[in-house]
Amino acid sequence: MKAVRLLLLLAVLVCGLVIGAQNSQQISVSLAFWALETTSGLAIIAALLLGALAGGGLVIVGVVIPLYARLRRASKAAAT
Repeated sequence: MKAVRLLLLLAVLVCGLVIGAQNSQQISVSLAFWALETTSGLAIIAALLLGALAGGGLVIVGVVIPLYARLRRASKAAAT
């Protein structure tokens, strides 16, 4: 199992390096009160990471927490 995780980590790292190397143009990301100068590859990787974190957070809030609450209620009902 550890070998599979290592291979998956290396595959993600290689994909990130390829994306960064293929997209080296300078871009400016303008936000409300400031602008960020970066490469397009770094912006793509950051957007993917933020999307994954936001999706994971939504899954935790929408699925995991309610399931833990149901499990807690079921455990209390089974104990009594």
